[in-house]
Amino acid sequence: MAGALLCSGDCRIRNVPLLADVDRMGQVLSALGVRLTRQGDILDINAREITTSKAPYELVTQLRASFFAIGSILARLGVAQMPLPGGCAIGARPVDLHVRGLQAMGAEVQIEHGICNAYVPGSSKRLKGAKIYLDIASVGATETLMMAATLADGETIIENAAREPEVVDLANFCNAMGAKIQGAGTSTITIVGVSQLHSVDYSIIPDRIEAGTFLVAGAITRSELTLSPVQPDHLIPVIAKLREIGVTIIEEGSDTLRVLPASTLRATDIETLPHPGFPTDMQAPFMALLTLAEGDSLINESVFENRLRHASELNRLGADIRVKGNTAFVRGVPLLSGAPVLGTDLRASAALVLAGLAAQGKTTIQGLHHLDRGYDRLDMKLQQLGAKILRVGAPADTQLAPNTSASTSSIAT
Repeated sequence: MAGALLCSGDCRIRNVPLLADVDRMGQVLSALGVRLTRQGDILDINAREITTSKAPYELVTQLRASFFAIGSILARLGVAQMPLPGGCAIGARPVDLHVRGLQAMGAEVQIEHGICNAYVPGSSKRLKGAKIYLDIASVGATETLMMAATLADGETIIENAAREPEVVDLANFCNAMGAKIQGAGTSTITIVGVSQLHSVDYSIIPDRIEAGTFLVAGAITRSELTLSPVQPDHLIPVIAKLREIGVTIIEEGSDTLRVLPASTLRATDIETLPHPGFPTDMQAPFMALLTLAEGDSLINESVFENRLRHASELNRLGADIRVKGNTAFVRGVPLLSGAPVLGTDLRASAALVLAGLAAQGKTTIQGLHHLDRGYDRLDMKLQQLGAKILRVGAPADTQLAPNTSASTSSIAT
């Protein structure tokens, strides 16, 4: 959606999930003067006229990804005013890499009173190609600078770029509009700037984290599930760890995975790493799974420093988890038992749903505003698989509004 700002024509994006974050991003774009129309999983975006360069504070502070639009706005208008971002409280995620990269491309950037003010000096208002090295392989910084470079004058090279599939998908989307991006998916991305981009009709990739969550759902409930469409190449570390634990994963064709139940789950060690390592977004669901594995598991969260708060909530369900710093020690228990718990962030909420499915008795999970940010009607999909799961106090409309009341609702499993 941020990439669509680069195009002065119509963009059609397919396979768009019903998420609170998508709605909130839509509000950000609407506030900039962009026209959006949604029909099912198809989102039409027309950014022909961006009427303002200033994004609304109250929205950007709730959705970190909306900050990434600063690169597109700056590339299109030569000026951008973007509040510092918010999102899940899983650790420090500064925007200094974004800022330094934009400065390398010729932008003047100042942060005052919580607002990042950026402009391109000179009459052309056009960013300049540059060679940029990222201290950390940040997905957000890679995407922001890659988008900014598509309309820059000259060649931009991003070294130590993030390699996640989502970066590749964004590059493919921009290229489909006429951008010249090479190397996405490697540590070096080269972008040759063009003067303008054209309309596109584009289908985004399946969500690998949602897919991974359903793989764990099958494993933790000892159920046989078939999952499609997925891209197995995006799930290599997740599938490898599930097989280590004793779960059978079968690839059926190019876009289908089948999970077969395991009689016994084995302990294993996990360390989260940037792609192609084990994804940090799958750490919480796997912690839920390992609570029921035989033996002792060690989970080291090396990406974010505040992403183990779900351990204490899993312990409420009878898990045996000790946390020291960024490391969790998980000793498997024979069973979990239902209890009231609170989702502290997006993936933590999903982990508690999975644990609740496997626990004996009733589990009530609050904090669904986190869950709805990144899962498209997870409760309804699980119901279709036979789960006894009920949302209480859900929004009447399945299309979540940005000010949804989901924060006061709960799920009972």
